Amino acid sequence: MKLKFSKMHGLGNDFVVLDGVRQDVSLTPDQLRHLGNRNFGVGCDQILLVEKASRTDLDFRYRIFNADGGEVEQCGNGARCFVRFVHDQGLTDKREIRVETMKGVISPRLERDGTITVDMGAPVFAPEKIPFVSETDDLLQDLIIDQEHVKITALSMGNPHAVQVVADVDNAPVARQGPLIEKHPRFPQRVNAGFMQITGRQSIKLRVYERGAGETLACGTGACAAVATGIARGLLDSPVRVETRGGELSIAWGGLGCPVLMTGPAVTVFNGEIEL
Repeated sequence: MKLKFSKMHGLGNDFVVLDGVRQDVSLTPDQLRHLGNRNFGVGCDQILLVEKASRTDLDFRYRIFNADGGEVEQCGNGARCFVRFVHDQGLTDKREIRVETMKGVISPRLERDGTITVDMGAPVFAPEKIPFVSETDDLLQDLIIDQEHVKITALSMGNPHAVQVVADVDNAPVARQGPLIEKHPRFPQRVNAGFMQITGRQSIKLRVYERGAGETLACGTGACAAVATGIARGLLDSPVRVETRGGELSIAWGGLGCPVLMTGPAVTVFNGEIEL
């Protein structure tokens, strides 16, 4: 089976994007892992699949698979690449589209300057909806990791996140704590572990250890989760400039019940074809 694809990235968070509208795409977990393998396949953090929407009031369906072959609910940097892809491939000429995801509808918009803004929906802090095992809905939760107590905020941006504030993100224990937080038993669907350094009322530095992918150069939903955490705790003011290892995002949030708006770039690296 031959598949056409585009290799894309949002701030270094890289993707293999597949057109499931004009070609038949039905991949096994082994095939997905092969695509994502950086030595034997194309190589990426996630594989994005563009499909026809199941409803007439929506434009497309958006599916996301981690490099380990598992399907996940949401990906912010991928959503921006999704918009760039459907425009570049001539699948739509709309500047703003409505896209169906596993966890609801998002509305990304191609701006005049080439950046892309995505309405990521409202963050969810209720533990049972993240899901996160907790007897309280406190913003600050004590998480025990290898006999070490860490203060985190658990929330969902369509996918689960655990955000902690650190003094120096460059020296944060991402490699050591990230895998332990990702698979912590209090997160039954695993979790993305965010490490946030606050550098001003409207600026942060961020690293994220993503479930199923490890640390990535940038995480869009992780940036949204970090900013929502900081604003909810009274540490930040909207909008917030988020500095990741792959570049910068702008995140705006009006508070509880309001959607998080993420603005940033999306780049096509090359187009190709692979035989599976």
